[in-house]
Parts: sequence; structure tokens; C-alpha cells
Amino acid sequence: MKMRVAVLLAVIAMFCAADAHKCPLDGLMSSLTKSVASAVLEKVTLSCIDASAKGSLVDCPVGYKPTGCSCGNACGSWDIRNDQTCHCQCANQDWTAARCCKIALK
Repeated sequence: MKMRVAVLLAVIAMFCAADAHKCPLDGLMSSLTKSVASAVLEKVTLSCIDASAKGSLVDCPVGYKPTGCSCGNACGSWDIRNDQTCHCQCANQDWTAARCCKIALK
């Protein structure tokens, strides 16, 4: 794969060196990036679930990552610990919720 990319870049460089005015390299790279991104996005899906628990901590299930947290008692201070756990920072939390997501192949 690395070799293919290197060859492709070499071909583009030679093509552009011949006539720089007719080679909008930025446009070409933008098109290539959009094409690759589109191909990747066609093969993946984003799956999200909610998790909640009493207290100030809630873990996302295995394979999922927290993307946002919500806290009881009007607490707006939270953080994500160990890339897996939502933590509400206010004292005496009655509940904590997390939005947990994962990217999967279709």
C-alpha cells in the first residue's frame, strides 16, 4: 500500500512538473481526499447507546467510548477517565449518564 501511494505521488509530481499552470495539485489532492473519505465512510457505521448508573461514575460497555456525559443535581462539571468512564465532578451525585459510541464495519 505504501508503495502504491509513493508511485501515485511520483506520477502526480512528474505530471505537474511538465506544466504547473495546468496542474491544480490542491484541487487534485482535495478530490483524492474526498474520494478516499467517501469510500471509507461507505464501509463503516457509527453505533451509539446510552449508559447510566447511580452515583458519580458510569462505564461504557466494552468496545464503546464515551462521547459525552450528563450529571444529576444540575451538575455541569464532568470528565472522561481512562477513555472509558464518565465522571461527574460535583459532590453527592444521584446519577450519571454517558453517550457511548463505536465505529464498526458494515
